[in-house]
Amino acid sequence: MPACTPTRHDRASRRTRPSPRRPPRLRPRIAGADVYASITVFLIAVPMALGLSLAVGAPLEAGLVAAAIGGIVAGLFGSAPLQVSGPSAGLTVVTAELIQIYGWRTTCAITIGAGLLQILLGTLRVARNALAVSPAIVHGTLAGIGVAIALAQLHIMLGGSPQSSVVANALALPGQLAVIGGAAPLIGALTVAVVLLWPRLPGRAGRTARRIPAALASVVIATAVAAVAAPGLARVDLPSWRSHAFPELPHGPVLALATAVFTVMLVAGLESLLAAVAVDRLAADRAGEPVKPPSPAIGSATAAPPQRSHLDRELRGQGVANTLSGLLGGLPVAGGVVRGSANVRAGATGRASSVLHGIWVLLAAALLVTVFEWIPLAALAALVMVVGVQMVSFAHIRNVHRHREFPVYAATVAGVIGFGALTGVALGVAVAVVVSLRRLGRTKMTVSEQDGRHVVTARGQLTFLSVPRLTRALGQVPPGADAIVELDGSFMDHAAYEAIQTWRGARIAQGGSVAFTGRSGDSIALAGRSDGGVDLPGRPGDVADTPTAAAAHSCCRPWTPWRNHHCHDRPTEPTHGTNTTSTSTSSLTEAVIATPGSAPDTARPKSAHRLRSGLTSFQRNTAPLVRDELARLASEGQSPSQLFITCADSRLVTSMITASGPGDLFTVRNVGNLVPPPHALPTDSPPTGTPPSDAPATPTTPATSGDDSVAAAIEYAVEVLRVESITVCGHSGCGAMQALLRGEPETGPDTPRTPLWRWLRHGLPSLERMASRRHPWARISGRLPADEVEQLCLTNVVQQLEHLRAHEAVARRLAEGTLQLHGMYFHVGEAQAYLLTEGAGSGTGHDEVFERVGTEEPEPAAARPAACTAAHPATCTTG
Repeated sequence: MPACTPTRHDRASRRTRPSPRRPPRLRPRIAGADVYASITVFLIAVPMALGLSLAVGAPLEAGLVAAAIGGIVAGLFGSAPLQVSGPSAGLTVVTAELIQIYGWRTTCAITIGAGLLQILLGTLRVARNALAVSPAIVHGTLAGIGVAIALAQLHIMLGGSPQSSVVANALALPGQLAVIGGAAPLIGALTVAVVLLWPRLPGRAGRTARRIPAALASVVIATAVAAVAAPGLARVDLPSWRSHAFPELPHGPVLALATAVFTVMLVAGLESLLAAVAVDRLAADRAGEPVKPPSPAIGSATAAPPQRSHLDRELRGQGVANTLSGLLGGLPVAGGVVRGSANVRAGATGRASSVLHGIWVLLAAALLVTVFEWIPLAALAALVMVVGVQMVSFAHIRNVHRHREFPVYAATVAGVIGFGALTGVALGVAVAVVVSLRRLGRTKMTVSEQDGRHVVTARGQLTFLSVPRLTRALGQVPPGADAIVELDGSFMDHAAYEAIQTWRGARIAQGGSVAFTGRSGDSIALAGRSDGGVDLPGRPGDVADTPTAAAAHSCCRPWTPWRNHHCHDRPTEPTHGTNTTSTSTSSLTEAVIATPGSAPDTARPKSAHRLRSGLTSFQRNTAPLVRDELARLASEGQSPSQLFITCADSRLVTSMITASGPGDLFTVRNVGNLVPPPHALPTDSPPTGTPPSDAPATPTTPATSGDDSVAAAIEYAVEVLRVESITVCGHSGCGAMQALLRGEPETGPDTPRTPLWRWLRHGLPSLERMASRRHPWARISGRLPADEVEQLCLTNVVQQLEHLRAHEAVARRLAEGTLQLHGMYFHVGEAQAYLLTEGAGSGTGHDEVFERVGTEEPEPAAARPAACTAAHPATCTTG
């Protein structure tokens, strides 16, 4: 690997290497918290399973079968340890329609087919793609299904029977209300009241009572009241398990059956995957840690939360559960947020709670049949109706409206209510595509004049569809006039980018100036992307209101905190005749050297809180990602592999160009990346070696080194930290080298040298080496140095390596063969690194050549040439 790229020691890499992927444990560990959580979820799942079976018109025991298999099978083979699967409210409308058309036994066969299709898709690793569906479509589908559930169950709660469709249920509702009577509506109303009020019980007694799930409490209270007040009310009728219906070979049109299989697979799969992500978030919130994205390859069977679900494995686990549920005559299975959130709140730590919940359901189905038959049907209908109403979330409606996706949501809801789940999803996708195309093609262009400048405002996304209007608006700016282009959008494709750049180039050539700003007036830079597009600063409402989405459209992204950071620092008022979008950042060192004692005349950020803002950004975006690694380094201490000596220039980001992280580099930065020799004269001594005029007269004054700070860093890195290599890195456009070429400014005999020039005297040997005929000029492979500044930058690296070898600790480690020295040059403008080769500076007389570092992987250390020895350490960089 390149010499400048740090590597961890083997012992560190072994500690941090991720464990290999393991299959899910088929015998999960059982903790006391898991037992308690399983009982809590069981008390919620049983009434829900019976209610959903009643809602779809399936045998009541089918819900219990699905709940048991969902808990045991999906719990064992899935990858969301805290998610609890079972009969799904989201599949209620779909299953009810299938039962009406094909009958129950064919519906079981369709469930088997949907399970097999889920297993296939999970094997093909397409689960993550399912999450690409717009949230407006997902929420709209669930809301439409919730409306259908609520209307159907309202008829049962009022003592009637549901109709065949949602529209028919809505039209028949006035007639049902006209003939309302009997005890069923009262029992249903009581159930609804208990479900809604139970979580709000006040006082200490209320806190104790709230430990019992509201669903169980409502059913128990309604059953007790019905047993006393209405003994003749219709109740649950569980037939004998001997007459339990099993699947049969499907009969009907092949295309219709295939559509039914695909519909069950799609709705069940989407609901399960979204529920898995939601439960992961709940677990992370419970643990007080940042939410981690779903992992594509890691899933632990018994790891403590926060958990990360392997979505493809979870889809396969749901497929296995659906296949077995269909074979055993159960309802379709899917993961549910209600059961999963209850599991997390109850303190579950792993998949054992889900498996135990399934076992409790099996035992209840075998031993508590008589108890179940006391439950009034009106109570179950009211419970499911509340679940359906809660699926229409007003928070989701506000969210999609804020992000201008309400048409997609409304179309999906209308499609599900009027035509079914699959048609509703297809309609929502179609509307989402139309809305996206409309946003891409709809861009408002305006041209105005403000304070003598022409302002061109483009509101919306800039794509090839808007290029004609964009060019017409830009053409309205008079030749030679100063212009400001305000870009109020979040994306610009390559066609619009080329149009703007062409116009800008012509405008600059005509003597005008061009500035690009965002909606707030801050200057921005048009940074191109690899796909040809350009990211622009977003505005509220363009993306989802989440930290990840917001960061993805902000100017400074947390995963590249240095990218476009200058867009907030540029002055908003451009200087006449200056292109504010292409101003190059000058070296602060160079500016100070050019005019000693004066500050550079550059634009400064207007914000007085730059440091605090940067620290806040680190704490919000970066600290959660590096906290574990920094905690390990804090406890174990540092063990860097490399001492990296480089210039203090602000454009040289060492961790970026070496792809290194915390604990990898022991870095020394100074003006000019200089390494004073170990026996240098004191920095305030005259070059002739005579004692300074202001030195004390005492003969006991000890001799001082030229710069003990660099020498101390070298000694500490070599002797204490035992680094494996030392790299001296120079860079293009170095202000220190430019100052050396210009020479020290003339001063009076009584004027002392400035601190800057007292330090730069350590670079004079590099200047002498470049002028000497005894040393070959350092070169860059493939081309000559651009100018004498670049030549001196290269020569300085070679000379500082010679100074480095003169240090006693370095010489001893080199003789032992346990240390390597490397020279490096980084061209800032090209973002290109070069490594010193061919025995440079070793006295062999070879050419001193800096080889370009390519993008291919280097050969391993074992393949390095035999010439890589302590006598010629610079040759070690060829590998």
